[in-house]
Amino acid sequence: MKLTIGLSLLLLNCAAAYAQIVSDSILIDGHYRVFHLNKPPNSFRQPDLVFVLHGSGGDGLGMMKSAVKMDQQAAGENTLVVYPDGYKRYWNECRKASPAQANIENVNEQAFFAGMIQYFRKQYRVNPAHVFAVGTSGGGHMAYKLALTMPRTFRAITAIIANLPDTTNLDCEPAGKALPVMIINGTDDTTNPYNGGVVILGKNMNMGAVRSTDRTLAYWANLARYQGKPTMENVPDADPNDGKTIERYTYKAKGKPEIVLLRVNGGKHDYPNDIDVHLEALAFFKRQIQ
Repeated sequence: MKLTIGLSLLLLNCAAAYAQIVSDSILIDGHYRVFHLNKPPNSFRQPDLVFVLHGSGGDGLGMMKSAVKMDQQAAGENTLVVYPDGYKRYWNECRKASPAQANIENVNEQAFFAGMIQYFRKQYRVNPAHVFAVGTSGGGHMAYKLALTMPRTFRAITAIIANLPDTTNLDCEPAGKALPVMIINGTDDTTNPYNGGVVILGKNMNMGAVRSTDRTLAYWANLARYQGKPTMENVPDADPNDGKTIERYTYKAKGKPEIVLLRVNGGKHDYPNDIDVHLEALAFFKRQIQ
């Protein structure tokens, strides 16, 4: 793995948040890979590290706008939040059928994340035992890849509106190690079918088949050696007018990783109004280190 700290450090004023957005890059196998963050306070001491991953076609700065509340709360909880850019706006995740350049060129995402962790250990002395990732859609698939292939590096992950690739569409080699996973999926999602099926982005970008949400949940629960059914509770319906309700299914036992599904009844390929999905992810991550 080649690793070179980018020569330029861009400091952009973020007037709305009265913060500085720091953008930098590292050189991975001939490609400068870019990431962004709000400049952390000087009070940070061995902070936790959370990567927030954008969906297919997006970028880190765009993702930053969706996680403002989490970023603000994290700043008071000794947690550094980072927003990486995918390669040409896409990730090389585990979907064999993906026509994205990141997949075609087989860019080394594991090296990118390992390089960023090394960078933030040097620059901000982050705690390498407290590294997390939360991703939406294609970013959720990237979070799954980190859990599948780097489970000793990541303490926990959250995948939003994403199911695991079906076995015929999986081109990652799973490490087979259990870790805490939270899934947030909508039952009426036609892009990431809740009950499994082919994922089509736009008019003709076929990403191949994914498993159902139940099968995705079962994969992580089985890996953690849970048996039986998870406990279920209804999440308070904070927005009765949005046509959505949320059920929380939890596997949790002493000595085992926590596995959670937030089933958004009526949810599409979007975020529910009843919760802030990134605040939920942050709370989930914090539970894993308490």
